[in-house]
Amino acid sequence: MSVGANPQHQAAPILPIGSVLTGLAFFCLMDVTMKSLSIALGAYNAIFWRVLLSLFLVSTLYLARRPKMPAKPTLKIHLQRGIITVFMAFLFFWALVRVPIAEAVALSFIAPIIALYLAAVFLGETIHRNAIFASILGLAGVVVIGWGKMSGDYTNDELLGFGAVLLSALLYAANLVIQRSQALLADPIEISFFQNLVVGVSYALVAPFLAVVPNIQYAPEILAAAVLSIISALFIAWGYARAQAQVLINLEYSAFIWAAIFGWVFFSEPVTLPTIFGTVLIVAGCVLATRRGEPAHVETTAI
Repeated sequence: MSVGANPQHQAAPILPIGSVLTGLAFFCLMDVTMKSLSIALGAYNAIFWRVLLSLFLVSTLYLARRPKMPAKPTLKIHLQRGIITVFMAFLFFWALVRVPIAEAVALSFIAPIIALYLAAVFLGETIHRNAIFASILGLAGVVVIGWGKMSGDYTNDELLGFGAVLLSALLYAANLVIQRSQALLADPIEISFFQNLVVGVSYALVAPFLAVVPNIQYAPEILAAAVLSIISALFIAWGYARAQAQVLINLEYSAFIWAAIFGWVFFSEPVTLPTIFGTVLIVAGCVLATRRGEPAHVETTAI
């Protein structure tokens, strides 16, 4: 399937880039809240109650417009991304209980690298040299930060957490590519509604076996996580509807900056020299990704 972005939007991508960067900042703040909830309630219950509340909140916005039922192709893509999110979210938040946020985000950066080339296969986008160089810079930044943070011994539980993050990252790569196609077919509120609906229904299927009603003391955190998830989804979906995936995917690296800051503020994780140096490389990659370059000759095979 080949999907092209509006040329006018490609000529001035600053607003979509700013929108996605803002969404990623809110997304990282949600990760902080969800880590706290996952430690207290377990990953399943943290996600289940957050999604139920998110669904209630976004439903008021979506249904108030009296929307028509989306076309079958649009419903199909809503379902595809929702199912991917079911497993992707559980693996990531399960891992957050076992590894620091900054390290989990660093490991997850394998996703944009994979997604960059999936976008060429499934969206028919031309891979530009600047996008490839930006990926290399971003990955180099992650390696530097990871080298600084991941020295030392790890328990089996931590290693399982790292493995869960990597599996989640593979699903996140597919999510990023589908996100671009979805953003061209539906507006941000519709996307947020159906994603929460699919995830909520999926988790509800096992609720009789796994769900536990949380203590009222966790209500503010659950509400905060729900609101942050909606805000981040709206900003990111708006941006992906207005710029090519290969430009926006590289911006995912900026999430580590927020992870390092929030990790220091909320969990007293120190910001080391490797973190600072790696961040410089990541920001350089993000800036390079916004500049158009010559197409790279990359052969792809449609699947």
